[in-house]
Formats: sequence, structure tokens, C-alpha cells
Amino acid sequence: MKTLIKVDLDATPESQDYLHNRWHPDIPMVAHVKPGDEFRVECIDWTGGQIKNDDTANDIDEVDLTKVHYLSGPIGVEGAEPGDLMVVDILDVGVFEESNWGFTGLFAKTNGGGFLTDHYPDARKACWDFSGIYTSSRHIPNVEFAGIMHPGLIGCLPSREMLNEWNKREKELYDTEPGRVPALCTLPYADTAHMGRMKGADRDRAAAEGARTVPPREHGGNCDIKNLTRGSKVYFPVYVKDGGLSMGDLHFSQGDGEITFCGAIEMAGYLDIRVSLIKGGMDKYAIRNPLFLPSPLTPNYKRHIIFEGISVDESGKQHYLDPFVAYKMACLNAIEYMKKFGYTGEQAYAILGTAPVEGHISGIVDIPNACATLWLPTEIFDFDIMPNADGPKIMVDSGGVDLAKVTK
Repeated sequence: MKTLIKVDLDATPESQDYLHNRWHPDIPMVAHVKPGDEFRVECIDWTGGQIKNDDTANDIDEVDLTKVHYLSGPIGVEGAEPGDLMVVDILDVGVFEESNWGFTGLFAKTNGGGFLTDHYPDARKACWDFSGIYTSSRHIPNVEFAGIMHPGLIGCLPSREMLNEWNKREKELYDTEPGRVPALCTLPYADTAHMGRMKGADRDRAAAEGARTVPPREHGGNCDIKNLTRGSKVYFPVYVKDGGLSMGDLHFSQGDGEITFCGAIEMAGYLDIRVSLIKGGMDKYAIRNPLFLPSPLTPNYKRHIIFEGISVDESGKQHYLDPFVAYKMACLNAIEYMKKFGYTGEQAYAILGTAPVEGHISGIVDIPNACATLWLPTEIFDFDIMPNADGPKIMVDSGGVDLAKVTK
């Protein structure tokens, strides 16, 4: 397999001009391929090496989120034109031998937060060791599971019109509550923009308006779909000449929702992909957002405990058919359940973000309550976590082990 983009884990991201951390139509292609080509793309972790394999969460607390995500690309596909569909087959996803570990973080409420940040507002970290397809963490005892390695972030460059629309609508949202913590969205920020091979005045102009890579958008982007592993196929809308495919934010494993914000097991690694085109595919199939075909490969977990949540929040307030509130309550219910076996709330929260849990909107029509469910595979634990007549027993012999904390 030809390596199209090779990264240096020991160098700064900014010194590598085949990386970028903003979306902009003018970012130059770093390589060109033809339809049908197969190639390897190496990726650094999403923070650019800001997080270390240690036992403190100081780096999680201090990480500069204005720099992320660092993406490999853009890659041009010969013949790609606006209105086409770029078909991307993910042939393989892997880790580097010299970086056979990953991390997950509970980000501080003042620096990114997370789905349950009001309940867990402080920075914490878990580091994970990889053993083939399996992973375990010294910070979370009695758990091991098979990972579904996948790119959290992959997509094509936006057009000028699309970029302008993104910036307009997100600024309007931000302005409704500009002092909110965490912020409602992340706006363009030139100071830490890495624009690939752009230089001079063109680089400065693009840096001032380039879209941050935090959310998913019409072009794909940071979708965090855990089943997008080897054997998957994605149909990306093309908005600029040559398409401009970029990728990064590789995950060893993730639960549906990536609820801790840095909820997946983040890693550096590589993607082997194949590209092709469907000319005029956007109009032919009425495509506005990408289509994803999941992989036939998935961990064979058959037994789950299913936790339910409804549109009634933790204070007892009734909401109308709100799946966000419902899934939040399903997650909180699962955490409280796991605490009965000896896990701390932070450890249980991290398990839901990293293990291959499934999230479902199970009902969204029965007023006033939407019903969301979280499916927790029981086989990931080395003890029986199912309820029984004798009641729960403390099974987690943590010996005081918990997620790494801020030590300063």
C-alpha cells in the first residue's frame, strides 16, 4: 500500500505542511490521486500531541482547543467537480507500532466540557493500552473490550458559499448567548490556524475566516460515527474542484455519542482508503449530507443492559419530546447503576464514552416524552453486572485507582 501522507509524531503539527486544522476552500491540495487508487494516509492524534501517556490530567486541563483538529490532507481526486459524489472505501485502520496507546478525557467545563459537564465539570483522563483488537486501562479496572477503530473526522473542503453560510449561521447562534460556558459554538480564530501550504497574505486572510473543525456539517467533518471502520463506505458531496479530502481524529473505540467530549479512545494511526467518483451524484440522489455504509465488522457483543431515559431532566422538569434530555438521562441512569459495583462516577462516564455502547432514539412521537436508550454490553466486564435478587456487590477492586486528576 502506497503511503500518500506520512506524519512525524516527534515534530510539531505546524511544521508539517500536509496537515491543517481549519476548513477553507483555498487550502492547497497536498497530493492528487486518480479514481480507483488505493493509498495510505497517516494521521496524528486530534490534539497534535498535546496529551501524554501519564497519570495526571494537567494536559487535559491545559489543552489548547483552538488548535484542533489536525487533519491530513487535503487530497485531490482527478476529475472531481462540484456536484459529484466522492466514494471513499475504508480498507483498513491501524495504530503505529511506536504509539500503541490512546487516551480519553473528561474536559473541564471551562475548556470544552462534555455531554454531562454539569455533573462532571473537572478535567480527568484515562490512558489505554492496545493489545491487538483489545484495549484496557490502568485507570479503569475490570474492563476490557474489542475496539472498532475509525476516523472521527473525514470530509471534503467546503465551497466559498458554504463556508460563508457556516460562519453566518454559527455567529448568529453564538450571539444569542456570547458569554455561555461552554460556548454555543467555536468561531473562526486566526491565531492558531494551521492552513497547510498557504503562505503570506492569502494564508492570513483564509486563517481569519476558516471554519473550525469541531462540528459535523454538510460536507461530513467531525461526525464521530463509531461503525465507520474497515469495510465501510462513504459517499461525500463534492463542493470544490478536486474535492479536497481530509481526515484525522482517529479513534480506537468509542461509544455512541462520544459523550465525554473527548469520549473516544483517541490515537495516532493510519487509514488505508480507495476513492472513486459518481459524476453528478449529488443531484442524482438528492444528496446534501454524506451517506455512510457501515462495516460488516463489529464486536460480537450479544448481551446488553438497556438503560432508558425520557424527556424529564434530573430536576424533574418536563420537556417536550426532547431526545437530548432523554439520552442524557439514560446515560446518568447507567452511571448510577455502575457506581453500585464500585466504579466512581468519572470511571463509569469514561466507560460510556469509550466502550462500544449503542445509543438509540427509541420513541419520538409519544407526547410529551421522547424515549432514548443506551445499550451497555455486559461482556466487557470481568464480573457479572446483571441485576439479581441478592443485590449489587462491590466488584471493582480499584485500590484507590481512579481517572487521572489535575495535580497542580
